[in-house]
Amino acid sequence: MPELYHFCRWLQHTAFGTEISESLWLFPFVETIHIWGIILLVGTTGVLDLRLLGLILPNQRVSDLHHRLIRWTWTGFAVMFTTGSLMFASEAAKMYVNGAFRFKMLLIVLAGLNALVFELTAFRNVANWDDSPKTPVGAKFAACFSLIAWVGVIAAGRWIAYW
Repeated sequence: MPELYHFCRWLQHTAFGTEISESLWLFPFVETIHIWGIILLVGTTGVLDLRLLGLILPNQRVSDLHHRLIRWTWTGFAVMFTTGSLMFASEAAKMYVNGAFRFKMLLIVLAGLNALVFELTAFRNVANWDDSPKTPVGAKFAACFSLIAWVGVIAAGRWIAYW
């Protein structure tokens, strides 16, 4: 994919990408906001996942918890996506060849697909098991996969600097 690599080199050398990478304070500021986005996304997702596994809040209706958390989850994702894109622009050619970055992106896609499948399957029937402290096997699988994927995203993100 030489075209993608050339795009990454172009992006990194734009005024925008160069400003972020050469600024003394801009990259660390964006990275700090990125971490807050991750905390918001993974924190809210983790609470729902732990409820689905029956480990916390057994008397809390899943639909109520989902309703209260989903806007915060999406806010965290938007912050994470925006700041991640800014950081990527400053080091795009380097990230193109970074195995940890590629693994992180793969895990984000898999976590998103997992959430989509959960929403279209198990959660569609939430009225049948909403009040029960025990959730269907499919919901538990989605919760386990989600927790593993997001922990992997965080770990891979940390490994980017050392790859």
